[in-house]
Amino acid sequence: MYGQPISSAIPSSRRLGTVLLLTLLGWGFLTVFLDQILLEPPGPIALAQAPAPAPVPAPTAKRVKSLLGYINDGGWIGHTIIGCSIIGLSLVITFAFQFRRDLLVPPEVLGQVEQLFEEENYEEAYHICESNPSFFSTILAAGLGKLDQGYEEMEKAMIETGDIEANKLHQKVGYISLIAAVAPMLGLFGTVSGMIATFNVIASAQTQPKPADLASGISQALVTTYEGLLVAIPLTVFFVIFRNRIVNIILEVGGLTEELMSRFKVRKA
Repeated sequence: MYGQPISSAIPSSRRLGTVLLLTLLGWGFLTVFLDQILLEPPGPIALAQAPAPAPVPAPTAKRVKSLLGYINDGGWIGHTIIGCSIIGLSLVITFAFQFRRDLLVPPEVLGQVEQLFEEENYEEAYHICESNPSFFSTILAAGLGKLDQGYEEMEKAMIETGDIEANKLHQKVGYISLIAAVAPMLGLFGTVSGMIATFNVIASAQTQPKPADLASGISQALVTTYEGLLVAIPLTVFFVIFRNRIVNIILEVGGLTEELMSRFKVRKA
């Protein structure tokens, strides 16, 4: 018996979809906020009781490009990178709640199991692990399910189940690493695409092209590179944090299960 899967430690598609929707809404709100507030040029300041100056032709105001304007400069490649950022941020938020020690190693389950082991009530401990699936309880239940077959079979079952459940955790957090690796590659792809478009404008121009004619391709090259790095750097940091957390949990659970099961090894000796 290997117990039930870790339903509490792995985010369901419904949870991930909810976080993804909230992240998308938050990202859209932030974009609108930056466009309307941070990038809006300040209005003229009226001076109290100041005489009206003589009408002078005002210079043409320099237009400030909005955040949405820069995003559109990235083209479909930039939009793809933004989509990757939304998915990556959703995974980070989800795993921040799901990869907690209290969920992977529930303190109440651990306390009950230790007490039942002291009372040598191993059958009840097995049922406790079965009814409260987690990373710790699933591995321990696999060993208790082989109680009548000896310590070697119990240890083998726990090792096999531990490897399976650990791989599930590593596979889940691996998606963050995948996005962190793909984002800068997409940015490089946008850079090359933008530079090709720029050189095509130069090659097809009958006269010397104006800077405005070259701005589109250069802007795409720079924007996509910036977006790719902006996504990859924080996701790489979060990937390392989650990976180290998982490794520490695996080592802790290995020590706990070995300590609990050591009494059977002593009895056999």
